[in-house]
Amino acid sequence: MATRTTIDTWYRKEDYWAIIIALGLILVSTIAFFNGSAKLLAAMAINVPGWSADFSKISGFLAGNWLGIAYLFGFFAVVFTGAGRILGYRSSDYLASFSVLFILSVVVTVLGSNQVLKDWQLETPLLALLVGMIISNTVKLPAWFQSGLRTEFYVKTGIVLMGATLPFTVILQAGPLAILQATIVAGITFASIYFASTRLFGLDPRFGATLAAGGSICGVSASIAIGGACRAEKEHVSVSISMVIIWAVAMIFLLPFLAKSLGLAPGPAGAWIGTSEFADAAGFAAAEAMADERAVKTFTLMKVVGRDMFVGIWALMVAFLSVTRWENKTVEEASRVSAGEIWRRFPKFIIGFFAASVFTTLVIAYLDPKLGTAFSKEVIGPVKSLRGWTFTWAFLCIGLTTRLKDLTSFGWKPLAAFAAGVAINVPLGYLLSNVLFVEYWLGVK
Repeated sequence: MATRTTIDTWYRKEDYWAIIIALGLILVSTIAFFNGSAKLLAAMAINVPGWSADFSKISGFLAGNWLGIAYLFGFFAVVFTGAGRILGYRSSDYLASFSVLFILSVVVTVLGSNQVLKDWQLETPLLALLVGMIISNTVKLPAWFQSGLRTEFYVKTGIVLMGATLPFTVILQAGPLAILQATIVAGITFASIYFASTRLFGLDPRFGATLAAGGSICGVSASIAIGGACRAEKEHVSVSISMVIIWAVAMIFLLPFLAKSLGLAPGPAGAWIGTSEFADAAGFAAAEAMADERAVKTFTLMKVVGRDMFVGIWALMVAFLSVTRWENKTVEEASRVSAGEIWRRFPKFIIGFFAASVFTTLVIAYLDPKLGTAFSKEVIGPVKSLRGWTFTWAFLCIGLTTRLKDLTSFGWKPLAAFAAGVAINVPLGYLLSNVLFVEYWLGVK
């Protein structure tokens, strides 16, 4: 019966649809390349050029590329709205919401390409976040608009697309080191937040575990997974998510500022962000703010390959602790916590990330150098551009769902406990990324 339920409900999970959409796009683009018809993908891959005081340059670009913008909107509106319908959202609401989100993304991308705003470090990712927060904290958003604000959906799709741009050989080389660094950071940060929560501030152990997971593994997803595994109260999960959002937003600004102020190289800076950020979408925003693709690559290796993969294992461990210690049950009852919990909690989109990387790496290896270069230009280049748009939608969603008033209603103890973890995590991440393992991260190209 359990197998039947799994078969019946897999298609109601965002992770699977992120994989289907992203891998489908990569596969179709590859087929189109070999058929000599990859022009539509190139037309969709809108890259807004930099501009300064002369608005005629950017207006001319928009006028000359309106059809490509329409293709970009049409494709993603169809696939996201279709997936949203299966996931349980009203198609009309989702389409209307995504349409507004898309228009906002074009506006912030154009503004983020302005040289004056770039000089102020307000490029597209940070600008999208700020615009979203200004809107959400000054305007009452209608209920229908919430349908299309799917931060996790967009960022998961973007991460799978990211896999296509990252050679699998680089992942294999970085994997052991990224996992080692992630193990050190996850263990120490989890322990520090849990200790502060339970010993210093007297919070429920399950609440402490949920907070600690959000701060040490993969943010919102970890808070939900670990909270469910240890049967934490709904309020505990909500507060943990709020903590992740508060600190993730703060780190979007703080980590790039510190990295640039300290003169860090892009590779180690991206690894530091991957070690010390609390959410994938926020981390990509911070890595993008470094304005160097190497920072995005090392962030991805550290956060996605390293930290995100821990969620299933931690869920199993916490479930066992909850049954044996926090719920006062027997070891026999604890033994019923199945190892299948790892798979159930494992973030499936990471499989899509690896699959995309393996696929494009094998295609390029199969082609002769000339065709391989053409494939990189005509397929991987546009995919990288489309990845950027999915992240912009995610950054806007973070801002549009962050209400400062709501984040101040949980009391000071969870905030203090989480802050204790941040105080340890950020210096530790710097030490690992820029001192102990700096030579490796410098070598990632």
